[in-house]
Amino acid sequence: MHDSAPRLDPRVPALLVKVGRYPQHHGAVGVARSLGRAGVPVYAMVEDRYTPTALSRYVTGRFVWPTSGLEQPRQLVAALVIIGRAIGVRSVAVATDDEAAVLLAEHAPRLSEHFLLPPVPRGLPRRLAGKAALYELCVRHGVPAPRSWAPADHAELLAVGREWGYPLVLKNRDPWTRLSDPAVPGTVLVSSEADLLDRCPHEVRAPLLVQEYLPARQCEDWITHLYCAADGATRVVFTGVKVRSWPPGAGVTTRARAVANPELAALAIRLCRRIGYSGVADLDWRLDLRDGRYKLLDFNPRTGAQFRLFESERGVDVVRALHLDLSGRPIPVGRQVQPRSYAVGQLDLPSALAWAAREHRLPESFLPRRHTERAWLCHDDPVPALAEAVRFTGTVASRLAAEWRRARA
Repeated sequence: MHDSAPRLDPRVPALLVKVGRYPQHHGAVGVARSLGRAGVPVYAMVEDRYTPTALSRYVTGRFVWPTSGLEQPRQLVAALVIIGRAIGVRSVAVATDDEAAVLLAEHAPRLSEHFLLPPVPRGLPRRLAGKAALYELCVRHGVPAPRSWAPADHAELLAVGREWGYPLVLKNRDPWTRLSDPAVPGTVLVSSEADLLDRCPHEVRAPLLVQEYLPARQCEDWITHLYCAADGATRVVFTGVKVRSWPPGAGVTTRARAVANPELAALAIRLCRRIGYSGVADLDWRLDLRDGRYKLLDFNPRTGAQFRLFESERGVDVVRALHLDLSGRPIPVGRQVQPRSYAVGQLDLPSALAWAAREHRLPESFLPRRHTERAWLCHDDPVPALAEAVRFTGTVASRLAAEWRRARA
């Protein structure tokens, strides 16, 4: 914590809320460290007692509650009520995935007895997390975005490809179904109709979105993290450049740096004001160098995994801003800290190697630099990094074994 950082209220705990199985989540560890260092008791919903988050020294209590996304909302809400009663006082709920954000917003009347929640319109997080609904919002409010289409059937899917040309991007259209019945494993780039037929050989069974491909060589990837207060004003807004991701070009951010961009910040603020958004948000943009416009790819209505890239000169990040606002304390104004970068080491290495193999040179920020916030390594909280190393090694080993078995078969 900065010496000049605002004091958070230690009488108001926080709960990390999640839906789905992703035990190796550096964003949740970042939330625990950010609030825990400020003296806030942090509770976490975890898959088991040995996840990196569960082992953080900054987690006060752990609720082992593995979920899959197949549960009925009433079951999830009932479990949250039980957790809220166990904590004993109203806590700031911090969603770490889209489904959790949707659940908290749509069941706020019942959950508000136990949790402090931003007054976001009930159905808005579901629309923002839904790819087709987000595109409609962008069109309505004049925010540039890649062309998108939700095909009704297989014939329409093929027709979109023939009309738009290839490559195309395929995404799961809606939250919840990406967990319960995904159309594709994640964001997928298809290079031809043959590739499309290989991935989608039959009728479109689950909600799918087709999106225009913005070529990486003619674009830059940018991110915006912000917090919109209960009164609708944007209290903090940060901007930065996404340097690398894993899988390359379509996955989680593995390397990024903070870069003040007033134009992009104003665009994000204007969109949030027009739609009436309140709470923490993580927006992904692609600057199309062909026309000079920032185009919105995703609007995540919750804390982004790489939120610790950003901090103000007053020691405020978006999670601390959320806690300050919902606990009734002012959020001090301050410029974002620069230079500052962020790295997810075990994922950034393969991303950097893939880039180097393609470009035949070392990528930007390949070697460690000063002013870098590391997702796992941390001198005052080392155990999560050790737990992640064990789990990551096990994940790699199991995937290699599966590939070996397929090759033998």
